[in-house]
Amino acid sequence: MTDTGVWLTSHMVNEIAQGTLSDRMGIEFLEISTERAVARMPVEGNTQPYGLLHGGASVVLAESLGSFLAVNLAGPGRAAVGVDINATHHRPATSGWVTGVATPLAVGRTTASFDIVITDEEGRRTCTCRFTAQLRDAPPRASGARLS
Repeated sequence: MTDTGVWLTSHMVNEIAQGTLSDRMGIEFLEISTERAVARMPVEGNTQPYGLLHGGASVVLAESLGSFLAVNLAGPGRAAVGVDINATHHRPATSGWVTGVATPLAVGRTTASFDIVITDEEGRRTCTCRFTAQLRDAPPRASGARLS
């Protein structure tokens, strides 16, 4: 853990995410602390048939942000498991990158809820999500587990 209480950095998260859904969708973590997490995702390759960013892709970005922020808040030896997510899609994105910023709404000993705002390259809000995670002791390290 660092002096700021953060034990995962954006570099570490990007390494941990290699080979996962976040990696396949091109999600890049730019910043993570206990106060916020920031990541971006390309629109290209994450669209639905009309050429618009798929709503499910926005939800994957949001849950990735909320999950890693929850893990940072839970701390070493603890885990975060998503239990609820919802999304409101405000406007389409058709090209470039979208950026998500997750911030804590309420953090307790066993649950944490986050607000995630996703914007396009012009800073226009494309999606708003709320994500809730259960904070718990990490399970015994399983074969291939990335966090413990």
